[in-house]
Amino acid sequence: MTDKTEDTKSIREMCDSYGVTPRTLRFYEAKELLFPIRDGQKRLFTKRDGARLKLILRGKRFGFSLEEIRQLLDLYHIGDQQITQLSRTYEIACDRLADMVRQRDELNEAIDELKEQLKWGEKVIASMKSDQEAAE
Repeated sequence: MTDKTEDTKSIREMCDSYGVTPRTLRFYEAKELLFPIRDGQKRLFTKRDGARLKLILRGKRFGFSLEEIRQLLDLYHIGDQQITQLSRTYEIACDRLADMVRQRDELNEAIDELKEQLKWGEKVIASMKSDQEAAE
């Protein structure tokens, strides 16, 4: 085995390591989020690609758009020891957290309303059954 293949992973190894599909990896490559080495038809992913994929998946889990993720990853190389990248990530994460809290509160409110409606429905059904049984 050469050093090149020891330091890289195949598309299958990446899929197994990160729980994604080959289609996902090709999609992220097309969106210029990952930059595998091309060896004929084969794609070889470096440790850098693995680190980027981990950040992409985390960003997606937190609801960041692919464009936001791409922009944040691009900030890595501007030469300020990642201060800009981390600061911008922090800003976007704060905004995303506020959105998630708002969505959770709205969902909790909807859940409470639905529970009340179900209680009402349960009472109406029980009353109707009782009336039906009395009429028989």
